[in-house]
Amino acid sequence: MPDLSRRLILAALPAVVASRASAQSPLWTDVVPPDMAFRIEMPSPVERSVASATEPAHVGPRIAWQASLERQNFDFDHVDYKPEALAGRDSKEVARELGRGAVDKAFPRPKFHYLRDEAVTLEGWDGYALDIQGDDGQGVVMRTWLVGDRLYRLLATYGADMRSKGAALRFTDSFKVSRKR
Repeated sequence: MPDLSRRLILAALPAVVASRASAQSPLWTDVVPPDMAFRIEMPSPVERSVASATEPAHVGPRIAWQASLERQNFDFDHVDYKPEALAGRDSKEVARELGRGAVDKAFPRPKFHYLRDEAVTLEGWDGYALDIQGDDGQGVVMRTWLVGDRLYRLLATYGADMRSKGAALRFTDSFKVSRKR
């Protein structure tokens, strides 16, 4: 009899795990633009917006997508630069400059810990990664990618729990570009 009980429990285990996983994980959706230049996963629903103004170095407006999950924010945007705005510049330096921006002022080092602050590559494209966490365990994950003349920026906040940090990393790690280097 114990052998039969064990087999029934083992047979039912996958269904229990699947139902718990689907009950705990929110609905995520793929964001893919009409030109299919990239793909990223974001929690549903996702709001798309277009900036009303452009900077002189930009070809067009900044296009952004935003989503939230419980108390987390997920922000993704891109903007195309005029070729002459980036011409002759080292793409690693541009990615660092645009990825860091005013981060040191917004997240002063005595109060925040820089867990990751480094140049990175994605499919041969240069980028910059920042993972910053406060003393309370809450933090922000930021990624910047320079793909040709297009700048992609990703930002996700997380709470002091591993589940929200995992969601932030899922978001940043899901980003893929279609353009090959």
